[in-house]
Amino acid sequence: MLTLQYFARYREALGLDQEQLALESGWNSIDDLRRHLLQRGGAWAVLDETRLMCARNQEMVGLDEPLADGDEIAFFPPVTGG
Repeated sequence: MLTLQYFARYREALGLDQEQLALESGWNSIDDLRRHLLQRGGAWAVLDETRLMCARNQEMVGLDEPLADGDEIAFFPPVTGG
């Protein structure tokens, strides 16, 4: 089982802050998971950003990071500061 968390405007656009999904075969990376979520359509297109940030088990990683059962995956929009 994967725990997915959505932050900031992703949470607002999707109307949820977290969910759980069973890890499916063929989901080898966070990007595979993200592409699955994009297939839901509608508001899920918000995850189709080129600079999307993600974390696996509370460590920032790239979309090519492998997945394992029990992982916590978080999606963040790009952060700017000043």
